Order: sequence, then structure tokens, then C-alpha cells
Amino acid sequence: MSSLFRRAGLLPAVLRLRRGLSSASAAEAEVFPPPRPGAGRRVVVTGLGAVTPLGCGAGRTWDRLVSGECGVRALATEDLRLPGDDAEAAGRTLKQLPSRVVAAVPRGKGEAEFDEEAWTKGNKSVSGFIAYALCAADEALRDANWLPLEEEKKERTGVSIGGGIGSISDILEASQMIIENRLRRLSPYFIPKILINMASGHVSMTYGFQGPNHAAVTACATGAHSIGDATRMIQFGDADVMVAGGTESSIDALSIAGFSRLRALTTKYNSLPEAASRPFDCGRDGFVIGEGCGVMVLEALDHANERGAKIYAEVRGYGMSGDAHHITQPQNDGRGAILAMKRALDQSGLRADEINYLNAHATSTPLGDAVEANAIKSVFGDHVTSGGLAFSSTKGAIGHLLGAAGSVEAIFSVLAIHHGVAPPTLNLEQPDPLFEGAFMPLAVSKKDAHTSGYLELFRVWWNQHVAAVLMCAIV
Repeated sequence: MSSLFRRAGLLPAVLRLRRGLSSASAAEAEVFPPPRPGAGRRVVVTGLGAVTPLGCGAGRTWDRLVSGECGVRALATEDLRLPGDDAEAAGRTLKQLPSRVVAAVPRGKGEAEFDEEAWTKGNKSVSGFIAYALCAADEALRDANWLPLEEEKKERTGVSIGGGIGSISDILEASQMIIENRLRRLSPYFIPKILINMASGHVSMTYGFQGPNHAAVTACATGAHSIGDATRMIQFGDADVMVAGGTESSIDALSIAGFSRLRALTTKYNSLPEAASRPFDCGRDGFVIGEGCGVMVLEALDHANERGAKIYAEVRGYGMSGDAHHITQPQNDGRGAILAMKRALDQSGLRADEINYLNAHATSTPLGDAVEANAIKSVFGDHVTSGGLAFSSTKGAIGHLLGAAGSVEAIFSVLAIHHGVAPPTLNLEQPDPLFEGAFMPLAVSKKDAHTSGYLELFRVWWNQHVAAVLMCAIV
């Protein structure tokens, strides 16, 4: 830092500033003018891309979601991603796992399937979560018609793609090599394959984007944080366009075993996979581990209008909080989620009774869903208990995508605005007694009566210690 200031001839001024700040005279501290204020620009969504358990592509995923289809299936031995080709060992491991249902991305070369070879292209530094990000980002950029060739435009485009865990299977494989004294066989690409920031890195290198390069790692809040942080980068003037979202590829033996030991995963529905993820239902007993990626192209409104871009929605507010309570258990009053929702509302300049739909985080855990329901009631009061606010959790269809959950479900929220349809909560057969009368999650898709009007929408994400909320609206 000192060398930078010395080269610029500013070191004496910095020293004077330090002395001024410690002195009684405020005038001595006024060496520099205040920093440039944030631009305060409005931010809109102009492109969407998704890789989910319902298929490859945001449009394909949305169509299946609102039709009530489910992407959860039984766990198979090939999902475990164990080192070597020992089928017998894989079979034994599968039997030991208490949770044997997953929401996996369909792979293959067929329609709406994820073709891994097409996105890794033999690149040994690209692991699963990075490949998902490359695929979703490409779709979003093409949807936004933003593939600039000019250097100036590339310099004003950034990437903000985070992840929750990275590539546990690659870590497990490397550990096995060390145990077996095969250290020399360890790939020099091992570290680049597991670093969360390499998803953003590979996307930026693929398209030459030289704006901010950011990677949030905040468990299941990652996707929402990535989009919210990118929004603020545009508002502050750091970029005109941001490619933002979250990615995850953590369906493997060690991840499933770890979450099982936390007693976080469902175990009651191994023989009925499609019924396993049931947010807000009395029969819920844990979440279904999922994978995938959601990416949005965010853009300054004036920039989007200038180039005639298609606009899906505007990001109106972004709220964050931490409940400072416990590593796994939320506060019973849902204080963290309440704070995040109120902060997003405050930033948006809108009232709680102006919101039409809320996409809940609800993962299908007994405690988490109940706490979130109470938090929603606390923030929205009579508006939600009277039926004025529709809400649902889409995890019944796609499971819990961990670091990608916030971004994929933010895409669902934007598409709900775009199409005027609120998606359903699958497997809601016996709603929790907390719900009564008009205060009830949507069990089927609901078409908004004012599709051409002004539809407000809330997207809530929270976990036991971090909360993030994105708020969107039609421009």
C-alpha cells in the first residue's frame, strides 16, 4: 500500500491525513475530497440460463416446473463418484447411506440433457460445478444477446458466480492417491478444479470479460448473494453488465454421508423418490440433495435501453442478515429471515402489501420450514394471512441445490413475473398446522389475474446463520 502511494507521490498526504484524524482539528483531516458516490443506477435482468434436475435450459426447466413435474430420483451407484471402478465397494457404500434419493441433473446427449463432454472439452481444470456454470452462463448471455467483441464493452462486463462446496469428489480422489502412495499421479490441475472462484474465472476467460470477478461462498445463500452483490456493483458503477449466479455439483458419497450425519437429509422416502421433497408438509423429514446452476445477466437499465435489450424484470431490493445464533439451528422466531426481508423491502421503496408472490427457501426440514413460515407471517401480517400474498417453495420439484439454490429460484421468481404464473409446492398433501385459512402455500400453479400489470415479487433465501433476499418487479 505504501509503495503504491509513494509511486503516486501521495505518501506525505496520507501521513498528514493520519495525523489529522488523530488530532483535535477536523480541518487538518480534510486532505482529500470524499470518494465518488455510487452511481445509484437501476438494474434489470436481461438474460437467464439454468442447468437443473428438471433439465438443461431455463425455459425447459420452467415448463416442467409449472406443469408439476419432479426431478427427484433414486440414488444410483454411479452418483457416488467414488475413486476407482470397484462396483462392489460402491454397492456397499450405497447401502450404508441412510438417504438414497437425489435431485441430479439429467446427463447425456439428448434434448435438455447436460452434455458434460461439450463443456469440459478435455480441459482437466474444469470440474462439474465449473462445467455447469459455463453451460448456464452461455445460455444466459445468448438469451441477453450480449457477446461483445469490443474491448471497452468487455472491460465493463463482470462475473459474479459463487458455489457452496466445490468438488468434494475430486478431493476424495486426491486423498485416496495419497493414502495409496500415488502422490506423483496427482493432477497439477487438482487445486484449480476445486477452487470456488474458478467458475467465475472460466466464464470470464471464455468471453474475455475484464470487469469485477467475484465468487461468494455462503452455503445455500451463495446464489442470492452473488446476484445481490453483482447488482450493487452495477449500481455503484463498477460495471454495466454482470453475469451472476450460483453453481453446485455435490452429489457424491462423501457429501451425502456428511449431510446425513448432520441429520439434514430425508430418509423416509427412499422407496418413493418423487415424494421425498415436501416443503411445508407434515410428512417432511429433511431435504433432498440436488445440483445445478442458475445464471442471470444483470444490466444497468440505461445500458439495456440503449441497446434495445429484452428486459425480464428489475431487481428492486437486496437484503442480508445473520442471526448470530447456531451453526445449524435457526432461532425459533426466524429473526435472521425477518431482518433480511425487511431490509430488502426498505431498499425497494415498496410496502409489504404491494408484494404479490414470495418464493420461499423452505427445504423440507421440520424445523426450518416452520420457522420460515412464522417469519413470513411476521413480515407480511394481514397481507399474507388474508391470501393477498401467494407463496410457494419450488424445492419439491428440484430438491435443494445448495450453493445454486438462490440463483435458480431467483430465475423462477423472474419467470413468474415474466409469465404471470406462480409455481407450485409439490407434495403438499397435509400442510403444517401453522397454515390455516388463506395463509397456505400454493399446491398448484397460480396464474396472476393482472399479467399485464405491475407484479411485485419476493425471493427469500436463508439458512441457520445467513439470510439473503432478492426482490424483483416488472419495469
